[in-house]
Amino acid sequence: MNKNLIALLLFATTLGYAQYGNKDGNRIGISAGISQTTLFTNNFDASPELGFAGGLSVRGNYYNNWSMIYGMQFFSNNFSLKSSLNQDIKYNIQGVQVRILFSYNVVEDHVSLDFGPVLQINGKLKVDPTEENQTLKGTLLAANQIVDISPVSGNFYLGCSAGSRTIRAVIFYEYGFTNILNKLNKDDALQALNNGDKFKGNLGSINGQVIINL
Repeated sequence: MNKNLIALLLFATTLGYAQYGNKDGNRIGISAGISQTTLFTNNFDASPELGFAGGLSVRGNYYNNWSMIYGMQFFSNNFSLKSSLNQDIKYNIQGVQVRILFSYNVVEDHVSLDFGPVLQINGKLKVDPTEENQTLKGTLLAANQIVDISPVSGNFYLGCSAGSRTIRAVIFYEYGFTNILNKLNKDDALQALNNGDKFKGNLGSINGQVIINL
């Protein structure tokens, strides 16, 4: 996990400074905000929970009304799954993202539409020790038996930002197009406890952030 984070930091920093030196319209931004995340899955009964994220980005002029954004975000997101007692078991997922986005400037320096791919590096899911032995609803799995998720996943980003050159509000949605639970399918014993079904889950997250451009 640490090696992956270091590699992503170097990658994002290199891209950022290369783009920053390219044109006068480029800006480095610092962002932070809240998120609401859920897990789309047929295996469990999931509900959204609040989390937070923040990071750095570089916006650079590209062509006419188009810009590109290189960004890196650290996140701590949450969602919950129902237990066999119909209680919410809260899971936390932490990691880092690298984004390469296209941005269409609807109103130059004020409003833009942003979209593109996101590479996400995940840590293991975290669950409260007091809840880790609870059984997940509809299965024979204990809550702590599904924490070893896939360490790398991919998302699609779609968002809108509005404000001034210095401060912008951003709202965006990310959908994980890869199966974040796929690593669990390598363990036949876990599948047996999951009614013999394969594990499949995709993260979805809506975020509201503020960006301060330097």
